Amino acid sequence: MRFRDIFQTLAVAALLLVGVVPKPASAADVICYNCPPEWADWGTMLKSIKRDLGLEVPMDNKNSGQTLSTLIADKANPVADVAYYGVSFGIKAKEAGVVAPYKPKNFDKIPAGLKDPNGYWFTIHYGTIGFFVNVDALRGVPVPKSWKDLLKPEYKGLVGYLDPTSAFVGYAAATAVNEALGGSLDNLQPGIDYFKSLQKNNPIVPKQTSYARVLSGEIPIMFDYDFNALRAKYKDNCNCVFIIPQEGTIVVPYVMSLVKGGPHPANAKKVLDYVLSDAGQRIWANAFLHPVIPSAMTPEIAARFPPAKEYERAKPVDYAKMEQAQNRFRDLYLKEVR
Repeated sequence: MRFRDIFQTLAVAALLLVGVVPKPASAADVICYNCPPEWADWGTMLKSIKRDLGLEVPMDNKNSGQTLSTLIADKANPVADVAYYGVSFGIKAKEAGVVAPYKPKNFDKIPAGLKDPNGYWFTIHYGTIGFFVNVDALRGVPVPKSWKDLLKPEYKGLVGYLDPTSAFVGYAAATAVNEALGGSLDNLQPGIDYFKSLQKNNPIVPKQTSYARVLSGEIPIMFDYDFNALRAKYKDNCNCVFIIPQEGTIVVPYVMSLVKGGPHPANAKKVLDYVLSDAGQRIWANAFLHPVIPSAMTPEIAARFPPAKEYERAKPVDYAKMEQAQNRFRDLYLKEVR
């Protein structure tokens, strides 16, 4: 054995004697399902958690549907500590018995409709559905102003949306279309008919977040949130715009939960406290998300969003009812559209 190896062995033994075990560099302190660095600026959030809390949280590129499915599959032996998803999936996670109640710091400041009363899920930020448009990739086609514009032949091959049977943003966009075109959570047919008509324009329908594909121009128009379009414009210098459709749209909360029986509960609670803290909420605001704690939205950041008058066309919905309608929409979509 070389001297260096002997020295390292003795050093580890000494640490063991005093109760300090070196942690492998690859070890995680908290496992988060659905914390992709390109979505909602989770990249900055994960770096900030490591800097401020000293906790390693690996990135994870699941979408909301995959997160819930994996939580259910792991129920007997949980792997994750915290989960992030669209609000309807947070409600489903509670129903499936895979999350535990926890009220992080600032929980009392979250409006009543944006949290489970016992803390099984709670909003951390929200966004507005619309069109994330890479203007340079339109090849001279006008920037669309309405949902119905995208049914015109000149938009063939230019439109994308995430799979609404799997990704929550896809279902949120479908709900927005349906509501805007006269439907309701009891009547999903206007939205289904819209997607049937849109198939004539050969839409691109990925399952995972496609921010980079819009930046590159591969998907010139994406049904997405304001925060992604504004990030592209102000952070990545894309000639991008965010359009709130003339017929209207919806605002959508994104929520987090403590996983029931997760392997690192104490660290998980620290992370959930952090994302709702003043420091954490400022990270969301700087990433162009609407923080659930309004004081985190500074006037300087607010000035970069579309005018408040535009946002008057963006409405909330009954999110519990939206969750109840999700399986019906999925079945209709698979039967009539895909």
